[in-house]
Amino acid sequence: MCHVPLSDPQFFRFLIHIDEALAAEAQAAGCPCGGVLHRANYPRKPRGCPPAFRAEYATRLSFCCSQCRRRTTSQSVRFLGRRVWLSWVVVLGSTRPAGHGTAAAALCEALSIPWRTLARWRRWWREDFVRTSLWRVLGARFLLPVAAARLPNGLLEQLPGQEHEPLRCLLALLTPLTITAPEGR
Repeated sequence: MCHVPLSDPQFFRFLIHIDEALAAEAQAAGCPCGGVLHRANYPRKPRGCPPAFRAEYATRLSFCCSQCRRRTTSQSVRFLGRRVWLSWVVVLGSTRPAGHGTAAAALCEALSIPWRTLARWRRWWREDFVRTSLWRVLGARFLLPVAAARLPNGLLEQLPGQEHEPLRCLLALLTPLTITAPEGR
């Protein structure tokens, strides 16, 4: 089973590095109007962040067009859309079996995650995520089918690597869900 020690600085730095690369790609692509994108990060107060990384995780990388002023926010492996909890917390919290005395209970206690929030995340994976176009594409990519009832565990089990690698891969696969697709562009 994939897990992330809250004291592993390499994992958290790696996620920052990936987000910076995604932001550089978004900035290089420019605005659809032809304007230049300038850095216009916005503040976040993410939950589930180790104290040592709060300052680095306190902003979401974003840009503003020099001509039309339209905002462009890059994809992210740290943030799962507008959720206040960090993406890895949502993924790993959803993989843990429910009940007191379990890994889920330990994670909830360590990060002060309410049980109702954990139940809402599990419901999101099994009901909402499976209706996304991303899931239709992802589900077809795996050799063995992943049942909705086994999400996100079934995905983590099929991704390559040791220790944190399956989680990193899954967070990268989920990046299209971290932004709102622009309409009419």
